[in-house]
Amino acid sequence: MIDKLEMFIALAREEHFGRAAEACGVTQPSLSAAIRQLEDQLGVQLVWRGSRFQGLTPEGQRALDWARRIVGDARALKAEMRAARHGLSGNLRLAAIPTALPMVAALSGGLARRHPDLRVTVRAGASTDIMRMLDDLEIDAGLSYLEGPLGRVTTVPLYDERLVLVLRADDPLAAQASIRWADTGDLPLCLLTPDMQNRRIVAEHLASAGVTVAPRIEASSVTVLIAHVLAGGWVTILPLQAAQAFLGDGRLTARPLVDPEARHTVGLIAPVREPHTPVLDALLSEAAALARQV
Repeated sequence: MIDKLEMFIALAREEHFGRAAEACGVTQPSLSAAIRQLEDQLGVQLVWRGSRFQGLTPEGQRALDWARRIVGDARALKAEMRAARHGLSGNLRLAAIPTALPMVAALSGGLARRHPDLRVTVRAGASTDIMRMLDDLEIDAGLSYLEGPLGRVTTVPLYDERLVLVLRADDPLAAQASIRWADTGDLPLCLLTPDMQNRRIVAEHLASAGVTVAPRIEASSVTVLIAHVLAGGWVTILPLQAAQAFLGDGRLTARPLVDPEARHTVGLIAPVREPHTPVLDALLSEAAALARQV
């Protein structure tokens, strides 16, 4: 039944029989047959069908919660047995909001060095995408903001990010020790896209200062924003931790944004499951140790 539940989770995620079959490495008829067999075993209809996927039935929505739990527990059991026999190994799948990507190396690098059979895969995504990937068992843990409704998750606060204005070192504003949020209204801002929580946080601070957000350049990549600032004529707003990697050669500088000085907590988010897999247990311990150093 586990294989059928895996296919059911994939169908709920992809909302398309063909894409779900491709994700599971089976043919579409095989996936459709597996879903029908699962319905027969459970005695309920899980999927509304027409010429294409039309969504989950109410029973299907409830069954999806159980499927995620059962598949997650089955994977945890396999990982536990593998660790008991071979030590810490397998693939640790992480996702991080773009502004937290510099912290990933500090979190996963040491873990991977100490356990040579452990592989680490890192993806970037918006905070909402990270929560969805956790629900769909696509990742083991994520780095995101620990604010707002997170649902049933385990969290480890890592650091408080401080927002700064990033600009060229030869910009006249670089002579100021800090910049008020209210004074950013006329600046040529390039910002992260609106689907990113960092952008929503920035927009809230600007709105509180009476500034209308109207960036002419938006990107889902911090690197793209930095490239525009380096090219000249643009400034951006980023957490200091995300900006620091680009400040070393002296071409760029960062100035604190004040009135107010904005701080927001970023941390590790993992599913609530007991026991955790050995890999996730090791990651949580690494995060706790890192938080004490930051």
